Parts: sequence; C-alpha cells; structure tokens
Amino acid sequence: MRAIVLGLCTAMVLVVRVAEAQIALPAAKPPDGATLFKQQCAVCHTTNLSEPVRQGPPLVGIVGRPAGKVEGFHYSEPLAKAAFAWDETKLDAWLTNPQAVIPGVVMVYRQAKPETRAAIIAFLKEQN
Repeated sequence: MRAIVLGLCTAMVLVVRVAEAQIALPAAKPPDGATLFKQQCAVCHTTNLSEPVRQGPPLVGIVGRPAGKVEGFHYSEPLAKAAFAWDETKLDAWLTNPQAVIPGVVMVYRQAKPETRAAIIAFLKEQN
C-alpha cells in the first residue's frame, strides 16, 4: 500500500512539473471587423455606394449620419421616423437588439458578443 501511495505522489509531482513546463498558447487574435462585416453584414449591406443596394441600406458613412435617411432606400416606417444620428453607442445598441432601439423595425440581426460588435463598428467608422 505504501508503494502505491508513493507511486501516486511521484506521478502527481511529475504531472504538475510537466504542466508548468508547457509553452503557453498565443493569445487569441481580436476579431477582424472587415471579415466579420463580410461574414455577418454583407449579405444585406454594402460599404460602397457604387454597388447595387441590397436588402439593407449601404453603410458607408453611417457614423454621424441621421438614421433612416439614405436617399433612394425605402426604410420601414419606424426607422424612417427616427430622430437621431448614428454614433458608436447607438450602433452598439442597434447591433445588440434593433427592436429595443426602434420597435417595429425589420432588421433581425443580433450580436451578443461585445467584442464582435466593437470590431464591426470600428470597421464601419473606417468606412466614413
């Protein structure tokens, strides 16, 4: 019995030593806004006015732009009546839950991860 206990103790010490000696994994890369936009937003939106309009309005120049006011795009009535300009805080709330920002809008996308929303918003700011 004593030999088993000593063997187990020795094995535990070796496991701990091996775990300490392992090389740390590199930190995860932060999400890339351009890639996330292409994956999650570009189905409905563009960032180029020369591209055909999709299901959603073009988002080039959205930061600072009045909500629901892109010429030539037909917005839902609640969004067309919006009385604010898009800023980082409003965009973050919108990407979290559009219905909470403007009840009755048709956009259904929601993004729960703050880091993903931040990366997409940073990308949109670059497009201004």
